[in-house]
Amino acid sequence: MLFYVSILAFAALFLLLLYRYRAHLPIPERLHAIVPSFSRENYAPLSTFADQAAAGMTSSTFDIEADNIFLGDSRAGLDEQGTQEVMEIMRRENVNFDQARLIRHHRYLAANGIDPSGMPLNAKAVTRL
Repeated sequence: MLFYVSILAFAALFLLLLYRYRAHLPIPERLHAIVPSFSRENYAPLSTFADQAAAGMTSSTFDIEADNIFLGDSRAGLDEQGTQEVMEIMRRENVNFDQARLIRHHRYLAANGIDPSGMPLNAKAVTRL
């Protein structure tokens, strides 16, 4: 009985590790045609401020080069999920970095029940006393 429990625990651990490190696994090309989610050519992780600046994730109003790279900031970089969303908006809607950030911000506000001016959309919200 203990043998089967240990094999089950090992299999569960193997599956968890496989899931955790799935981005680093080599995937055969034939699987790209079968399952489109295996395709990674649309996104490459940008883990440092320098990589993000080189990918166009900077502007005069959001200058990560002057504020982070030249000052020697040791942090990893911008949020990966937010970076991916902004890059997707830039690609899909053919807008620049600042416009894509604004579009993402308006979507975030709308998802949380806030209009673009910053006022809550909930009729029961108290906005003044």
